[in-house]
Amino acid sequence: MHFGHTLIRGTLIKRYKRFMADITLADGSVVTAHTANSGSMSGCCTPGSEVWLSPADNPARKLKYTWEMIRVDGSLVGVNTSHPNALAAEAIQAGQIPQLAGYETLRREVKYGRSSRIDILLESTTKPPCYVEVKNVTLFRDTGTGGKTALFPDAVTARGAKHLDELRAMVAAGNRAVMLYVIQREHDGLVRFSIADDIDPHYAAALQQATAAGVEVLCHTCTMTPSAIHLATPLPVAL
Repeated sequence: MHFGHTLIRGTLIKRYKRFMADITLADGSVVTAHTANSGSMSGCCTPGSEVWLSPADNPARKLKYTWEMIRVDGSLVGVNTSHPNALAAEAIQAGQIPQLAGYETLRREVKYGRSSRIDILLESTTKPPCYVEVKNVTLFRDTGTGGKTALFPDAVTARGAKHLDELRAMVAAGNRAVMLYVIQREHDGLVRFSIADDIDPHYAAALQQATAAGVEVLCHTCTMTPSAIHLATPLPVAL
């Protein structure tokens, strides 16, 4: 996924009201950027951090910039949760996720279940449909083993638990269902992916039930630059 414009470097002043952040640009001016992330962004909103913004294409938009990335412990981390679906679709179509290869069509945002939309629906004339739910991961903790664990969620997510129940129902109906966690961060320093059950035990329990019912779990890191993001190396999953 290439950005339409080269990203603009800045320094984070503060994030507030969940969807807004004040940022100082290189020329000293201060702008307010849209933050497309409803989570806590724990560890990814430290004042004084290097951040990267994309300019809005729509001249009528109130906020002229969108916050895309932040540098954490030397690595760029993508905070825009609108990107993972596109990143996953791009990688699937390019054959970069072997577990999701072999389907003839890919559709996005397809209605299913109880008033939900599946992020990606893969279909084939020779096998059952595959329902793929995609989540963005930005929470990292030291593991004590020389690396960091990527974790989801970073805040309580009743919606996320509902999605897991929907996926479990798809498996029960004879379909395939996959939970794909996209870590918008380079693999460097990450050793595994797991669930932050201390933050949302209900989500953790829902995922355990889903995997026991046959829902598959995949996790991938990304390559991150101020010009493009691409899905990259898979990360071991420890549930």
